[in-house]
Amino acid sequence: MALTHLLLLVGAAALLSLAFFSGSEAGKVGVCYGMMGNNLLQPPDVVKLLKNNGITMVHLYDTDAGALNALANSGINVQVSLPNDLLADAAGGMAYAVQWVQAKVKAYPNTLIKSVAVGNEVFHQVPALTSKLLPAMQNIQAALASAGLADDVKVITPIALDALKVSFPPSAGAFQDNIAKTVMRPMIDFLERTGSQLTFNYYPYIAYRDNPEIDLEYVLFQPNSGQLDTGNGLMYYNMFDAMVDAVFHAVEKVSGSGSSEHARRRRRMLGTSSSSGGWVETGFPHTGGNVAAAAASDDEIGAQKSVAAATAANARIYNANLLNKVLNGVGTPYKPDLDLSGYIFSLFNENQKPGDDDERNFGLFYPDGTPVYKLDFNHTGPAPVTPTPSPARPSWCTANAAVGDTRLQAALDYACGHGADCSAIQPGKACYQPNTVVAHASYAFDSYYQRNGRAGGTCDFSGAASIVYQKPTGTCDASAASWCVANAAVGDARLQKALDYACSNGADCSGIQAGGRCFDPNTKVAHASYAFNSYYQKNGRTDQSCDFGGCGSVVHKQPSFGNCVL
Repeated sequence: MALTHLLLLVGAAALLSLAFFSGSEAGKVGVCYGMMGNNLLQPPDVVKLLKNNGITMVHLYDTDAGALNALANSGINVQVSLPNDLLADAAGGMAYAVQWVQAKVKAYPNTLIKSVAVGNEVFHQVPALTSKLLPAMQNIQAALASAGLADDVKVITPIALDALKVSFPPSAGAFQDNIAKTVMRPMIDFLERTGSQLTFNYYPYIAYRDNPEIDLEYVLFQPNSGQLDTGNGLMYYNMFDAMVDAVFHAVEKVSGSGSSEHARRRRRMLGTSSSSGGWVETGFPHTGGNVAAAAASDDEIGAQKSVAAATAANARIYNANLLNKVLNGVGTPYKPDLDLSGYIFSLFNENQKPGDDDERNFGLFYPDGTPVYKLDFNHTGPAPVTPTPSPARPSWCTANAAVGDTRLQAALDYACGHGADCSAIQPGKACYQPNTVVAHASYAFDSYYQRNGRAGGTCDFSGAASIVYQKPTGTCDASAASWCVANAAVGDARLQKALDYACSNGADCSGIQAGGRCFDPNTKVAHASYAFNSYYQKNGRTDQSCDFGGCGSVVHKQPSFGNCVL
């Protein structure tokens, strides 16, 4: 793991969503077992520690023989690594790859080696070896196939998030230009073809450390006001989801559409099928970075703030909420059916890792095996460290456009058939426009949610909806008073045409005739507003009934012109 600089200018709240119809498959969480310390437990004792804590997966950063022997017959799944300094050798030809697989994988038949990580954050740590990465992956995979291991052992490579040139909003996610087509596209094809997964290292703490204006609650999956992706209308309540979805969008930009089989393989690679999952490495430190450096920095307040965030309490909150998200099968706003798995960095504090204190103190355990804080790797209930939003706090339920119209329509039908008041979204009614499944579903979901006391689980609809804590823009309230008034900026000529149309198509214009109660003031704007509003009220106060080719607009404060009150 390398703590890479990542700029994510995003705001901030965690949203615990319970399956309403059916949930996605739950993922799995393991730990990264690093050995850069001179005071760590010996491998046999580490295996006992893992088993005593219900940890069933480990990621090794090498192929340490002591660890692999100790893990034999343990039932623990293992990911081994081919380090960056061996990348060129593995890319150079099959002979080395075959030798490495024989000595480092096949030699341990009783150890459940499930994957080989070829390199680590190569684009970031050793960019000069970028051209060697995919050939090395291909050679190791071919060597596994020749050893009869390719079905059981998959080849992956962990990628740092700075492989993205854009990470927020997530819908704008895109890979760096120098790797998008030349490296990522063929790598994605390779991962799809071999049934493997794209693997990224996500460290929201690093973004917060480097940009402390980001809300800590957003980083920790805690309640906050959320961040809107203006590109697709989805709300994000934690930075982890935003990072994951940015990668999904980047993959889609370089992958194209392809055949149905191609699409199926991509869903598998990204973790959106029930047969496999996407993989991440993530974590949170419990001791902050260099305090002296923070005090001497140009932004002393921000630096001290980021140092103060690295506490055992915050690390536990982050990792406990991550565990519950994964073990409950909770996806992301863009991929609600995501089957996500991964590794928490790290098992131990490692006193020989380079860098500041936060680099050396990500451990769940001290070197002697004493827990820094307790995590339950088998817990599948709501995270006890995550406060539930108060029912008294204003909140709304909105549709998730990413699930598609078919799922939204099914959930919309359910809501309307089980107590939601859907009368206002019928043709001609106040909230019929805009006539889209997303808009109608949001209206019905929120009605169901509010009528059920905003109780937990009443705004999920199997991932088709999510809770927001700021009233969504453009929300239609059928019960709210509204009026239609003329837009003076369009000029008298256009207003007269629209006025004539309204009066000829059902508006009651008697009040603006000579001697009528609203004849004065005798102006185009006042008369048009009167006629527009009459037409608008008679036609169900829909947005469309107050348009008049751009001449009218809806207001929510009762207007008046002179002594005429609409």
